Amino acid sequence: MPDVRKWTAGPKRFLEHRHEPVVVQTLRSAAAATVAYVVALRLSPESVPLTAPLTALLVVQVTLYATLTNGVRRVTAVVAGVLVAIAFSLLVGLTWWSLALLIVAALAVGRLVRVDEYVPEVAISAMLVLGVTSVGNTAWARVVETLIGAGVGLACNLLLPAPVWVDEAGQSIEGLARRIRRLMLRLGEEAAGRVPWEVAAERLHEARRLDHDIVGVDADLRQAEDSLRLNPRVREGLLHRVVLRTGLDTLEICTVVLRVLARTFTDLAKSRDPDPLFPPETGAAVERLLSEVADAVVSFAVLVTTDVSVSAESAEARLTAGLRTVAGTRDKVALLLREEAERDPRRWQLFGAVLTEVDRIIDELDTEHRSRRLLEELDRVTREQRELLPRMSRVRERVGTVPRRLRRVRAAAGAPGEGEGRPSR
Repeated sequence: MPDVRKWTAGPKRFLEHRHEPVVVQTLRSAAAATVAYVVALRLSPESVPLTAPLTALLVVQVTLYATLTNGVRRVTAVVAGVLVAIAFSLLVGLTWWSLALLIVAALAVGRLVRVDEYVPEVAISAMLVLGVTSVGNTAWARVVETLIGAGVGLACNLLLPAPVWVDEAGQSIEGLARRIRRLMLRLGEEAAGRVPWEVAAERLHEARRLDHDIVGVDADLRQAEDSLRLNPRVREGLLHRVVLRTGLDTLEICTVVLRVLARTFTDLAKSRDPDPLFPPETGAAVERLLSEVADAVVSFAVLVTTDVSVSAESAEARLTAGLRTVAGTRDKVALLLREEAERDPRRWQLFGAVLTEVDRIIDELDTEHRSRRLLEELDRVTREQRELLPRMSRVRERVGTVPRRLRRVRAAAGAPGEGEGRPSR
């Protein structure tokens, strides 16, 4: 009986994770490469047409948008390399110096036709074609196999839709918010007691390391943005992209301000050593304030990554209530810090800096401030799209395909004539 459970554990885990983007992408790539090879066996003059599955494997990227752009660039690169090889075979043939000239010419042509990361593919195709006896047949076979692989890769996206990576990007954003929260809680705990300046400096280094986390989240978000482009399964893809992007921008600003706050605590610890950063009552109030702000950061991340309107409204209500509580605690801390500045005028700048930095984070998390930023970003992106695709934009405006949630965002920001209500995120 244990052996049976052991044998079935693997398939059960696969079934549980079969809808995960990584699993879906692996199956799509394998299927596209296999189909491309089978088709190329019938259409290509080569006995082993491995260029077709290779092209399909490279073309079938994680998103439909990337697949289309990569497919076009790869086909262009291969055709350009074949043409360069044919020209060299007619003029000089294959020698050591002609090979050098071929590589230089192919790389230059790749730059001219703007195939980006596929510039080396131009030179590779040219060398493979020039290195055979029958240039014409090999050139034709390589073009055919490349077209087969690209065509199968594009068709695979229609039959096996590319996964949408929004959930993974949302998890990354929430993970960043929780790391910010943990650091703020540590700063608050140390503000309530005596902390050596070396420990305060270590918190500053932790705040600086958050920059590396932002780079990772930004990469996940760019992948999610690509998965929303040209994806027929996604409605309101523009709004999804803008909501996540502006949310990450806000958290990035919070990390910068948090780094400045950690710097202020470090300077305060040095100037007051060996005394505590704050007296007991003031330190306890600062700890409570940072704890409430940390919770508000997580509530903001949940609001940004919530997709269902009802849940989003609940998350917004929690954030609004949390910010209301933060405002009361902040006013109490302001009074205490003013008293401390009167007793210790030499450090009034550091006390004021603590309050200023907390105020900046509170302002970034404010829902009305976010609504204005979201509307500005939506208008900017819409204006850019209208300039790039004016005809399609006019058709959409005539049809009236303005997303309902976009109308809610504009209404929340005070735009006239766009309905009522607050944004769903």
